[in-house]
Amino acid sequence: VLPFHVEHRNIVENDPSERVSAEASVLSSRVHYYSRLTAASDRLLSPPDHVIPCPEELYVYSPLGMAFKVTGGDGGAKNPSIVTIFAIWNTMMGTSILSIPWGIKQAGFTLGIILLISMGLLTLYCCLRVLKSPKSIPYIDTSDWEFPDVCKYYFGKFGQWSSLVFSMVSLIGAMVVYWVLMSNFLFNTGKFIYNYAHNVSMSDTEFGTNGSERVICPFPDTGDHKGNCSSGISGLYLNNNNNYYYYGNDTSDTAVFDRWWSKTNTIPFYLIILLLPLLNFRSASFFARFTFLGTISVVYLIILVTLKAIRLGFHLEFHWLESTQFYVPEFRLLFPQLTGVLTLAFFIHNCIITLMKSNKHQENNVRDLSVAYLLVGLTYLYVGVLIFAAFPSPPLSKDCIEPNFLDNFPSSDVLVFVARTCLLFQMTTVYPLLGYLVRVQMMSQVFGKHYPSFFHVFTLNIFIVGTGVCMAKYYPNIGSIIRYSGATCGLALVFVFPSLVHMISQKRRGELSWPSAIFHSLLIVLGVANVAGQFFM
Repeated sequence: VLPFHVEHRNIVENDPSERVSAEASVLSSRVHYYSRLTAASDRLLSPPDHVIPCPEELYVYSPLGMAFKVTGGDGGAKNPSIVTIFAIWNTMMGTSILSIPWGIKQAGFTLGIILLISMGLLTLYCCLRVLKSPKSIPYIDTSDWEFPDVCKYYFGKFGQWSSLVFSMVSLIGAMVVYWVLMSNFLFNTGKFIYNYAHNVSMSDTEFGTNGSERVICPFPDTGDHKGNCSSGISGLYLNNNNNYYYYGNDTSDTAVFDRWWSKTNTIPFYLIILLLPLLNFRSASFFARFTFLGTISVVYLIILVTLKAIRLGFHLEFHWLESTQFYVPEFRLLFPQLTGVLTLAFFIHNCIITLMKSNKHQENNVRDLSVAYLLVGLTYLYVGVLIFAAFPSPPLSKDCIEPNFLDNFPSSDVLVFVARTCLLFQMTTVYPLLGYLVRVQMMSQVFGKHYPSFFHVFTLNIFIVGTGVCMAKYYPNIGSIIRYSGATCGLALVFVFPSLVHMISQKRRGELSWPSAIFHSLLIVLGVANVAGQFFM
């Protein structure tokens, strides 16, 4: 029930037993009492002013565990439009940005740009449908409803549980991607430190370009990369850590380090020691303090991409349907892989109602959300196009672009080392937040408590961590993980439920037209095709 009173000392307290004070408990009982006196749509017997705390004591909790102060006497949101826009931009900017260049490569440069713009527009429209869905329900006060509540209203328990399941797919998928990326970043960070401390140079033993701005192809002899060559590279072999060395140049110290510092065999298990205890914290408020690191990391990535593009220059040739030794066609049948990535990249539908409640001018919600999507789309387009265009072809093929474009730069690159270190620290703080969201949503639905017992929480965390370790060891392809999870959760929360809710509400008002029914049915078909394309393309 909102508003809810929480004492100042309890906002960032780690002990959940102190998060709700005695005064808050009394207040909750009073508000519940008034809510039982009449229907939710009748404001006649709403709680009087003396029951509700004064404005400086009102707080609203976001899905990420942060407490936002409500400063207005009317209890309304007070953030200006510019703050709301960048809050949405910051929330949407995630790990998907690292896979956008790879997705453009899979679809083809021209088709990739078209799909990025098209998916941005489609997901924006569906997001607007989600944002307006509570207001389409008559005779009920939906001011504190979220989209799962709307799904429950229209589809009953099926809508409630299915929205929960697909929300879990997006969250657990994100946690798996985080584990793979943290393993990657920790490996390369340790490699950089080891090579620097022991004066080891990998510049002549990695498959890639020559010169000061090196770009590498980690897997030159596998899949589509085969047949590509780099001048001056000979007598190489690939060890278990995906590192290239000259024959006879493998010292015993290096061999021991590589055996115990492996990207897939050891690093994913080392992370358990650090992250599993953090997942068992009862409160995630401590980690919410570091969410600003996400903005810093994205801004640094944009600067890094700009510097690399300036130094490498553009390398583009247009071959519309056929592949060449160094270039991919402009239109490829693998394009569903990009649409899957973009579905998750533009996914904010499960929390957009909460975010927009903080907007000071509710009449500008459509405009502000559209501007936010525009900024997100331009950011993805900027990073994807620059990395693809600047990738040095020749001597390397565009097919060498990795699902994590940072893997195309050697571990000795100082600028990339800084990026990996920042992202590693940021993900280490965000990972427990994601785990907290999974725990709260799942445990509250199944057991009715956020923290039923240590055993229940520990079992859930073992499952989540085990899934991340297995994927990091056996299938560390973040592009594929993102596209599968994105297409799956997007099927329900982006395409199906928003379209069905809108058509049902129009039908009940007698406003459903054939063009609207056909368009929204087509959206559902596109969502299904997006999922099917991940398995058949």
